[in-house]
Amino acid sequence: MSAARPDFEKLMAKQRHFKNSERRLVGHIPTIAITPVADGRNGAYESNISGTWKMVQKVYDLISKNVFLPDGTPVRIVVAPEIVYGARTGAIAQEYYTKEGVSANIWVSRSWAYSDELMSACQGIGSSEWQQAAYGLNQTNRPGAVWLKAFCAAMDEKKRPIFSIYNPDLESEEGEMAAYVVERILRFARCAAAVAEIRGKNYLSVGSVSMGIIGSDVRRNSLLHYFGMGSVSIDMVALRGRIDRGLYDHEELEKAFRYCKKNFKFMFNSGTKPYSDDALLKESILMAMIVRDMMIGNPVLADKSAAKKYGYKADVEHAQGFNAIAAGTQGQRAWTDLYPNFDLPESILNSSFDWNGYRAPYIVATENDSKNGIGMLVANLLSGMPQLFADIRTNWTAESIKKATGVDVSKIVPNGFIDKRNSGAGSLDYAVDVISLVAKDKKISIQEVAAALRKNKTLQKKLIDDAIKGTTYCGAVLEYFLGDGLSSHYRTPGGISMTAYRYNMVGDMMTFSVVEGQTVDLPIKVADHVNDVTNSTWPESYWVPRDMSSFEYMSKIGPNHDANSFGLIGADLITLNAMLRIPVDMHNICKCDIFRPTMWDRFGGDDFRACEKLGPMYI
Repeated sequence: MSAARPDFEKLMAKQRHFKNSERRLVGHIPTIAITPVADGRNGAYESNISGTWKMVQKVYDLISKNVFLPDGTPVRIVVAPEIVYGARTGAIAQEYYTKEGVSANIWVSRSWAYSDELMSACQGIGSSEWQQAAYGLNQTNRPGAVWLKAFCAAMDEKKRPIFSIYNPDLESEEGEMAAYVVERILRFARCAAAVAEIRGKNYLSVGSVSMGIIGSDVRRNSLLHYFGMGSVSIDMVALRGRIDRGLYDHEELEKAFRYCKKNFKFMFNSGTKPYSDDALLKESILMAMIVRDMMIGNPVLADKSAAKKYGYKADVEHAQGFNAIAAGTQGQRAWTDLYPNFDLPESILNSSFDWNGYRAPYIVATENDSKNGIGMLVANLLSGMPQLFADIRTNWTAESIKKATGVDVSKIVPNGFIDKRNSGAGSLDYAVDVISLVAKDKKISIQEVAAALRKNKTLQKKLIDDAIKGTTYCGAVLEYFLGDGLSSHYRTPGGISMTAYRYNMVGDMMTFSVVEGQTVDLPIKVADHVNDVTNSTWPESYWVPRDMSSFEYMSKIGPNHDANSFGLIGADLITLNAMLRIPVDMHNICKCDIFRPTMWDRFGGDDFRACEKLGPMYI
């Protein structure tokens, strides 16, 4: 049956307006299907009905309780209308999934099933862009594992990557699922949801290449082919234009100004400077608001009554924003030679709170480093937490510290440490040990930390209060930033598990680096010395990689920037990049934790060969 004919006269008479969406960005909530399969023979099918649906229920409950987007939105989960046991029942599931907007699928079986027929005339449930996994029960009397091997081999032959989930030991169908299976299912679901959430959104490039740093350039085709993203470029004069025209929420600006003045500590520049203290703070806040408005839109800009009250012209087009899930600001030097730098805007937007309270962070990359920005986006979706943009400022060895300060730190940092110090901007959450804030047990996953914070207003207040207490906004170094600015200074506590990562381009090929490690508390004399001889107005985070020297890390990581996440999420990042066919060029993740599609085994586990053979996801 064809769709009803639209009323074109009504459409032509309709006036455009700002349409609110349920979430910050417009887009379908990531939806994962669970597809039960079984042997279709009479008797065999009937004997598997109850056990198969119990498996599905366990997988459903596991994902629904544990997989959320950073704003707290749970992923959607749908289940096939019936157990799939042949081509027609597979097609029925496919029809239902298409209507539901599914983007990933987990096959579940405790028995033998006919692998090729399940794929609905050999195409497979879903499309080539869907992420696929299969969980087969490991039991001798119920050969789910036999089906699993046959099915994954069929998928490999058809060049359809699939993640195989199979417990190392025999499983009991009673009680909870095996820990190994739980870990693999959740890793697949988190990564598949992140891939789906990114697809169809945009990267907003505010300005162009900063100071000729070509490693930070926005590679539009790479964003499209590897991530399914669009890209939007806005010259920074557009930001200036909104400020000069008054195209912003004037009431919010006053609210934000009062909040910042009341709560934050400031050390403004003295003597001759481009702005008065209050004017500098207002301009910096306004820049944050406008970058946010450009990313997600703002209905106030289309409100004629607000426009009349505050003297600007309502603009429906500009109110829409660009549906940008990530952004970057060029800043240096086209903007910062004349106007305040983006340190306050970037630090506030990347944090989990602002003058409106606790919220999911915005992803905004310093110096428009889109590769770092995309990494921050991915890690934010996987962890649920704010991300830290950093300069890989200096590799300090124990020997160099002793020479400079006379203090022996060889027992604290035997392999040296990296001074991660962005030039003025850093998510304010990194002034706090958020893991210890939430739980005494350091083994808690970062996803559990994020979930606890989203649910608990007392914890949110404690985080905000501690982050503000630990932060001082300092006047920008006028030698670098002629237009002044407000740099966020804090010292990240030691003992926090933290994962560093970076996307790189080699010609048209994208690669990924990921290294897990931990922040370190240096003796006060040492930290103060490092701070004083580097830049005392910029945020300090001292970090040691696991199982490698700081020099090795600094030597092998790509450009001068990396990004960082609370928690150890390296295994998740490797799985997600396998989904996107992006090879990992450097990592320190245990082999036992690496989870990639079975097809990688057909290439001897060679990530580069597998990704090259398959090509980017969205070609």
